[in-house]
Formats: sequence, structure tokens, C-alpha cells
Amino acid sequence: MSKTSKSREAARGGSGTPRAATAVSGQTMFRTRRWWIRAIAILATLFTAWHVFASFLWIAPWAPLREVVPTKVLSGYMIPMFGQSWSVFAPEPINGDYRFEVRALVDGEATEWVSASDVELTMIQYHLFTPRAGIQAMDVSSQFRGAWADLDEDQREVAELNYFKADWEQRMGEAMKAYGEDPLLVDDYVAQEHRATAYATQVALAIWGDDVEQVQFQATRQNVIPFAERHEPDAERPGIQYSPTGWRGLVVNEGQSEENFADVFRAAYERMEQ
Repeated sequence: MSKTSKSREAARGGSGTPRAATAVSGQTMFRTRRWWIRAIAILATLFTAWHVFASFLWIAPWAPLREVVPTKVLSGYMIPMFGQSWSVFAPEPINGDYRFEVRALVDGEATEWVSASDVELTMIQYHLFTPRAGIQAMDVSSQFRGAWADLDEDQREVAELNYFKADWEQRMGEAMKAYGEDPLLVDDYVAQEHRATAYATQVALAIWGDDVEQVQFQATRQNVIPFAERHEPDAERPGIQYSPTGWRGLVVNEGQSEENFADVFRAAYERMEQ
């Protein structure tokens, strides 16, 4: 076969030509890739179905169907990244603001109060893609106030005392259990106080550094103007609801990164102070 004939055959894509080899190679690559695409699609579909089902179980009223997934497994998956509820809707929509304020004892002197919730709000205001870190303080405040509200008056007085020496959480819990009839409520409160104190410790160390000796926090709530009074010219928001606690020893949980928290929180705090 002449060179001219070979060139014409190659141009027509005849067998044995580079063009034909390329086409066969492309088909082979397509076949080898296709099962990966199918596998990824199946996994994505299964994960989406699980997430929708888990979200439904989480936000729906309790029913026997919810027992299909063990409570610890469902809670571990939904909290803290996917926790949600229908509380934004009637008949009992969200009607108040939560704040979390922190101060510290540094070299024997008490600092000014800093609103950790206000600092975090600067991370989500005017941002289209908001970080989860922007609502941590409000969540801590909300959960803490719920546990504090379950205590009786004597137990709340114990919470107002200062506990900062060794094993202070255990001693505070034992003092609270001397009152009331349900020790489980005390256990729930101590768990929430541990969480709140650990968060307050991170905030204090981020702002005032390693010289922090003790911390104190305020978890507060303030309701909005009642709906029926919204058009009244002299309408004012109800007063702030406090859940007072005393000074506490520092709490640092295993595995948390003080450096990473400080880098994010201090930057937001400094922007707010400008």
C-alpha cells in the first residue's frame, strides 16, 4: 500500500489507525470509570436517604418509629452540626434572645463583662455562608438556663456560691442534692454547668491570656415585645432574666484546642471592639 493510500485510510478512521486506537482506548476508560461513578452515586443516595430519615426522626414528636434508631446514635449524629427543631413556627415560636457573658479574675482583679454571644454574632452578620461557630454561645446559654430553671430555690442559692477549688463540681453537686427530690435534675445541671464553664474558660483565655485564675459567666434571656403590644408606641421589651452563678475554677476538656479557639474568637472580638 502506498503512503498516499495509508494516509487516506487513516483519515477515514480505518482499523489499525491512531484514530481508531484512540476511540477504543476512550471506550475502555469509560467502562473502567463507570463503576466508580455508580458506586459514588449509590453512596450519595444512601447518605441522603439516611440524613433525611434521621432529620425527620429528630424533629418529629416522639413515636415508636423513633426507637428504630437508638437514641445515642441519633443524638450523636444530629448534635452539634444538624440539630434543629420547629420552634420557629406557631403555636410557640422563638420569642426571646439568649446572651452569654463572661468575666475573669486576673491577678486578683475582676475584668469587665464580655458578651461572647455578641462576639460570635459578628461572624454571621452580613455573611451569606455563616459558620456554625456563630451560635455556640447562644446554644450554651439556652441549654444552661433550661437546666438552671429545673432547680429549686435552695439549689439555685448553691449555684450562686463560689466554687473554684479542687473537685468543685463534685462538691457543688453534692451540696445541691441535699435539697430537692430528684437528683437527676442536679446531674443534668452539673453537666450543663461543666459545659458552660469550659466555654467560659476558652473565652477568658482567648481574651485575657494565661493569667486567668477563675471565671464567671452569665446566661441570660430577654423576651421580645409581646405580639399583642407590638403597635403600642411606649411598648418595651420585658426585663432581662438572669440565672446567676458564682466564680468557678477553670475547666479544660480533653481534646479541645485553646490555640485554635483563641485564633478565631480573638479576631472576632478585636473586630467588634474597633
